[in-house]
Amino acid sequence: MSSARKPLIGITCCTDQLGLHPFHIVGEKYILGIVQGADGMPVLIPALGEQLPVDQLLDTLDGLMFTGSPSNVEPHHYAGPASAAGTRHDPKRDATTLPLIKAAIVRGVPVLCICRGFQEMNVAFGGSLHQRLHEVGSYQEHREDKDQPIEIQYGPAHEVQLEPGGLLQRIAGRNSVQVNSLHTQGVDRLGTGLRPEATAADGLIEAFTVADAPGFALGVQWHPEWKVSDNPFYLSLFQAFGNACRARAARHS
Repeated sequence: MSSARKPLIGITCCTDQLGLHPFHIVGEKYILGIVQGADGMPVLIPALGEQLPVDQLLDTLDGLMFTGSPSNVEPHHYAGPASAAGTRHDPKRDATTLPLIKAAIVRGVPVLCICRGFQEMNVAFGGSLHQRLHEVGSYQEHREDKDQPIEIQYGPAHEVQLEPGGLLQRIAGRNSVQVNSLHTQGVDRLGTGLRPEATAADGLIEAFTVADAPGFALGVQWHPEWKVSDNPFYLSLFQAFGNACRARAARHS
C-alpha cells in the first residue's frame, strides 16, 4: 500500500428506518473494498436527492462507487410494470444515484457500479430491467441460496465470458472468469451507449462499460467487493478502479 495521498472515493448510501429514526447506511464490505482493494479513502454520500451539491461533490471526489442494496430501482424510472408485493424500494437513493451516475461520467470521474449500482447505471442510460429473472424462463438461477452460510452465498456461482479486447478481459488477462451471483433482477434492454463486457451462459449481460466515457466507467452485476483481497480477479478489478481514481487525484493536484 502506498503512503501517498489516497484518492477520495465516494460510496453511495442507502436509506433505512432503524427503530424510530431514518438512517443513511453503507455495508462494511463496500467500505473495505475501497480501503483494501482500491487503496482509497472512502467518503459516504448521503441519499439527499436534489439537496445533494453535485458539482461541489464531483469537484472534490476522485472516484465514485455505486453499491448493491436490498432495495431495487423503482420501475417507473424505466417504464416497467409495478413491482411484486413485498419488493423493497429506496426512492431517496434513486433520486440521488440516477442523476449522479451520468453527471459523474460526463465529468470524467471514475465510476464503479456494483449489483444495484449496475442496474442503476443501465436505467440511467435509458435501459430497462427484468424484475424477476427466475420467472422469465430463459435464464438460469441467479439468486443466492439464503439457507446457505454467507461464505457459500458469496462463493463462485457461474462463469461469465469476457468481451474480447474489452476492459475486463484486459484486467483479468483471460477470456472467462468465475463470479458470485446474488441478484433477482437483471438487464432487459441495454442502455444507450453501454458496451457489454461480460455475459453469462444464458445470455444475461453481467458487466458493461460506457462506450464514449472520458474516464473509467464500469458496471458489474456480481459482488467483487466480497473479501476482495482473497480473490485475484476481484482485487485486480478494484485495483484498476483505484488506479483510475489516483490518476484523477494527480490531475487535481
